[in-house]
Amino acid sequence: MARRIVMTAGLREETRLDEWRKALEWLPLAVLTIAAIGMAAAMSPWASMWTLAVAIFAGFKWWSWWRAVSNGVATTMARSLSYLFLWPGMDAREFLDVRKIAGRPSATAWTWAIGKTAFGAVLIWGCVRFAPAGLIAGWTGMVGLMFLLHFGFFDALALFWQRQGIRAQPLMRCPALADSLGDFWGRRWNSAFCHLSFDLMFRPLSRRAGMAGGVFLTFLLSGLIHDLVISFPVGGGYGLPTSYFAIQGAGVLAERSKLGMRLGRGHPVVRRLLAMVIVIAPLGLLFPPLFVGRVILPFLKAIGAVQ
Repeated sequence: MARRIVMTAGLREETRLDEWRKALEWLPLAVLTIAAIGMAAAMSPWASMWTLAVAIFAGFKWWSWWRAVSNGVATTMARSLSYLFLWPGMDAREFLDVRKIAGRPSATAWTWAIGKTAFGAVLIWGCVRFAPAGLIAGWTGMVGLMFLLHFGFFDALALFWQRQGIRAQPLMRCPALADSLGDFWGRRWNSAFCHLSFDLMFRPLSRRAGMAGGVFLTFLLSGLIHDLVISFPVGGGYGLPTSYFAIQGAGVLAERSKLGMRLGRGHPVVRRLLAMVIVIAPLGLLFPPLFVGRVILPFLKAIGAVQ
């Protein structure tokens, strides 16, 4: 009897520890997001957008690190701090594991990374000034920011960590070369969000809703996150970013259907072009004019890109 009581107490203690571990996985995301939402009223829309984006990113970053460490990835304190504060990717297992060694990057890779960073800077602090005021200037600035950060600086940062022997992969993997919509979203565009959505959303959702349901719900949840970051700061356009990702999810499912796969095998060029059209044509839903006017243009003014 005494042994049974001890075993029961041990199981209860283990259950409590599991509950605490799960709470600690999600606590930073909840606290940071709520704090960012609470501060929004005292901020300009562009500052609110960046605050929300950083808060949500930091919460998910912690989640990915916690899961990797809890599952026994061999790492060090220095490697963990570098992952949490000096790397934008979500590939926790690859980055943290001290047993995995990366090869040294080539000079060509460095040249491309620096070139893309410079190109983004030229677009922001050069071309925006000469672009017609309004949406065109805003979109020019957004493209510049994408090249400056995602394609350029973050690429160079990945090369820096590779030089240290850490397996950090670039966030953008030549998305223009995607041969399908699934290839674009699943492998080439923003691998940080791809890693996160696969581990956090797709795996659990597909177990409950099946493969197709998991794919569509993952895109839908991604849209809701973007809605929070894009629509909430400007107080309008709610549902448009979610609609954009719903279109992408439906496109991926159509591409993977029997008819889609049959057509794709026979017409690879058409499949590639169609994928680009589905990604680009509805971008106005993801970044509606209200967002460009209230967030992007004031931000460009704040950093000296426009007068």
